[in-house]
Amino acid sequence: MMRTTVTSLTQKMVVAWRKEFKRCMSSIVTRATGKDKQSSQILVSPPLVSLDFPEIWGSSSDHDNPPSGHEICGPRTAAIIDGKSIAEEIRLGIASEVRRMKEYTGRVPGLAVILVGQRRDSETYVRNKMKACEETGINSSLVELPDDCKEDEVINALSHFNEDPSVNGVLVQLPLPEHLDEEKILNVVSLEKDVDGFHPESMGNLAMRGREPLFISCTPKGCIELLIRSGVTITGKKAVVIGRSNIVGLPTSLLLQRHHATVSIVHALTKNPEQLTSEADIVVTAAGVPNLVRGYWLKPGAVVVDVGTCPVEDPTAELGYRLVGDVCFEEAVRVASAVTPVPGGVGPMTIAMLLSNTLDSAKRAYEFT
Repeated sequence: MMRTTVTSLTQKMVVAWRKEFKRCMSSIVTRATGKDKQSSQILVSPPLVSLDFPEIWGSSSDHDNPPSGHEICGPRTAAIIDGKSIAEEIRLGIASEVRRMKEYTGRVPGLAVILVGQRRDSETYVRNKMKACEETGINSSLVELPDDCKEDEVINALSHFNEDPSVNGVLVQLPLPEHLDEEKILNVVSLEKDVDGFHPESMGNLAMRGREPLFISCTPKGCIELLIRSGVTITGKKAVVIGRSNIVGLPTSLLLQRHHATVSIVHALTKNPEQLTSEADIVVTAAGVPNLVRGYWLKPGAVVVDVGTCPVEDPTAELGYRLVGDVCFEEAVRVASAVTPVPGGVGPMTIAMLLSNTLDSAKRAYEFT
């Protein structure tokens, strides 16, 4: 009798939670679609702990050439998810908050970046981050070290920023030269200033139900924000993440699980990756392989988030190359319901999330709400 009563009570709690969850998500979608103009919230994705509920199971009565029967045909049907436009909207909100912080506290957030070597792509990324800081009113500092610098030089620069109260976010631009121990260097970054979200404690809290990480990795956070703002339902959907890096693939899979998707990870040793991917409602790919994901890999109506950014030679382009993603865009738009472009999709969102994390760090440090 008591067991029946406890079970009944638990089920009622779950039903109540689910009703409240639907109400909250409805409110999130309303803000994302711009119907609630009174809200000053910058991001629409909710705190992760607000998504946790009791885990109660109900009862249940060759990649380049598509296989036969999988030809891609028909006109383009997919909506293009404009990451550039969404990121700009977020940055405007951040700039407004920075101005308010300066007015009430006399201080603004500060971001410090360490760049080692002269990789063209890394220099471009850092330049874009510095420009974004300037546009939103965030102070930025840059330390540039030669490619052959010693480990101690990087660590000393990090330690200086860790101790500087005017710096709220510290990041090391990756990848580092091979002679440097990336893990050792990243572990020096203070947890309270690790706005890249790479700290083991942040990653661990992301993986554990009931925990809220201090920071969520910028690219995965941007992917989820894009999905929510585009009105995509994550709860209950099948999701495939292609790639399992610590920077994108792993945290993205954990974040999707926290949003109640059923997640599979596809990697280089996965058998029949196209078959697994073709069952997914949501595909997030971060393999770094140009045009890996073909149209026949995709379930009709799937939502595709392409994190890949791959330079390919193009003599007609101004720089002699152009950027493409992991997804064969021309084929995907004829199968998917929505897809992010490369460039102009996830990239701008990554920077916007970096600024958002830096602002959050400053709010904590200055006790500003």
